Amino acid sequence: MKNKLIARIIAIILALVMFISIFAIVFEFLAGAASPKHAPVFISSSPQAQINKLREEKQELERAKREIQSRINDIEFERMSQVAQKEVLDDRIILTGREIESISEVIDLYELLIIDKELEVVAAQYRVREQLEIYKSRVRSMEENGIITYLEILFDSTSFSDLLARWDFIGDIMRADERLFMNLQAARDEVRAYEESLRLTKIELEQEKNHLYDRELELAEQLVHATELINQIMENLESEQALYDQVTEEAEKVQVEINRRVEEQRREEERRRLTEAQRVVGTGQLIWPVSGPVVSGFGVRRHPVFGVQRMHRGIDIAAAHGTSILAADTGTVIRSGFNSSYGNFIVVNHSNGMTTLYAHLNARLVDEGVRVNRGQLIGRVGSTGISTGPHLHFEVSFAGSRVNPLRYM
Repeated sequence: MKNKLIARIIAIILALVMFISIFAIVFEFLAGAASPKHAPVFISSSPQAQINKLREEKQELERAKREIQSRINDIEFERMSQVAQKEVLDDRIILTGREIESISEVIDLYELLIIDKELEVVAAQYRVREQLEIYKSRVRSMEENGIITYLEILFDSTSFSDLLARWDFIGDIMRADERLFMNLQAARDEVRAYEESLRLTKIELEQEKNHLYDRELELAEQLVHATELINQIMENLESEQALYDQVTEEAEKVQVEINRRVEEQRREEERRRLTEAQRVVGTGQLIWPVSGPVVSGFGVRRHPVFGVQRMHRGIDIAAAHGTSILAADTGTVIRSGFNSSYGNFIVVNHSNGMTTLYAHLNARLVDEGVRVNRGQLIGRVGSTGISTGPHLHFEVSFAGSRVNPLRYM
């Protein structure tokens, strides 16, 4: 009898200790809910990795721009010919354009990242609701039964060994309760972490948009500077004549090279005995490489100041800087390069006697030897070479001679 009384007293003391421990845990949970702590930021690895890579490329572009700006600031720049100066300015414009494209890609990735993080927050909030319902159910059960149930279990023990076994059973219940609480706490911490990560990502997105705005302003200033340089040449008849002669000479050189490469490709196709189905042949009907008005047509045009007539060997299509340029027809790229007249330019051979030329590009997106389909992206509009503002200079050659592109569009 005495041993049984001692066992009951010990059981009561242990039960009180456990009861106090449970309420201490609940109190800590409620205090934590009222004062959220900082949680680690979770990052979606794939878009973030792409963003980091683009940032590294941006640093390289900024380094290259600083080098070009140093050349512009050097006294040797003033001693260069105006055409040579324009080439240096073109290099700077091209790099700024690439920066804009890179920042635009980063912005697109950030917007995808924000969508991912918003979904993560919603999913984490759903897990909190699930864990909270489980925890509430357990707390209600504790309120209904509470310490009395634990005491009844212990008091019903018939021996000291039975008491220990029942104590282990109650311990398992309490550990399960503690796991429920810890799961709920972890779920709430996870929500805070995702919400903080989302907030920081939105801040970074706004910073990138500000960078984009700054680069676009910078590009506009650079284009004005480059255009002013060409206009200075045009204001002087002698300089303009020299420039026209240079442009004509380079255009003829390019046409000779086009004809040579077309012939080389034809001989290669004959050597390989390609069937008509195997050859990359255009349709002969061209699509517009960019959408925009023709601001200068094919043929003779008169100088606005001096009245001197000049031959324009293509058409100029107005388009914003960076606008996508599409292949006018299916064919093979036989030239992708740069010269002081055309700036960045691309030539496509359509293997039906026709070639198309795309000039003053800010970016060339295809290399020589690449087969392109009608409507495929091949470059972006710029103002490189002898150009007074962003537009596409588009030429068509048929049977080795330049013709009016509008006849085939």
